[in-house]
Amino acid sequence: MRKYALLTRYLVAFLKNEVEKTGLNHVILGLSGGIDSAVVAVLAQKAFGERLLCVQMPSHYSSQSSLDDAELLCRQFHMRAVTQSIAPLLRAYEAQEAMNSLRAGNFSARMRMAILFDISAKHHALVIGTSNKSELMLGYGTLYGDLASALNPIGDLYKSEIFEFARYLDIPEAIINKPPSADLWEGQSDEEEIGYSYEALDAVLKKYVEERSSKEELLEEGFDNTLVNMVISRIYKNQFKRKMPIIAKVTSRTINHDFNYPRDITL
Repeated sequence: MRKYALLTRYLVAFLKNEVEKTGLNHVILGLSGGIDSAVVAVLAQKAFGERLLCVQMPSHYSSQSSLDDAELLCRQFHMRAVTQSIAPLLRAYEAQEAMNSLRAGNFSARMRMAILFDISAKHHALVIGTSNKSELMLGYGTLYGDLASALNPIGDLYKSEIFEFARYLDIPEAIINKPPSADLWEGQSDEEEIGYSYEALDAVLKKYVEERSSKEELLEEGFDNTLVNMVISRIYKNQFKRKMPIIAKVTSRTINHDFNYPRDITL
């Protein structure tokens, strides 16, 4: 567990340093009752204490267990929390636009992030992201929804590592043991939707991304052909979700082309 002790110290320092660079000293995050937001919330609580505000944003599709788990986490770690339901917003849009589950889920994710950024403006706070590396590499997230944030402390940690990290942080077993779900519609399951367990996905991702194994090398090692093709395809197909909007270059110095400065530059 020494790995996670060092990781905790590093990520708490990361949060403090990056937030202070902006001139703000409060943070806000969406607390879903899932393991990713729980890990980020505990790290943020260690870094900011009472300056952290957790926001629960249930819809009429949210499970009661998600709400209960989020409340349990807040009680255990003494976190400030408020609830702002998105049900009225979602119902109003559903009344005028017929949506399938995927569209309703994406709309819900974007409504939640809109609420978070509005509350962050009210409290002069920075929005903290909760997407892990497995999700980011596969593009399993909503652009301008859960993928939007000012900074993200767990974006370089795979989902399988998040489970281990959560146990080190003493996050309630009820959160750790339940099947991963974005809770975007009734009965929604991350692993069922993707088609593979995170354990299987991470095994391929770590080989391909971290060790730079080729597709041929992965297949030679015995990885399933369909799984390998799916992972590699999703990595490249969803690259646009990991980048700022591409600006057409028409001048000598163009933002995100050759006019790039770190966030913390000072005059």
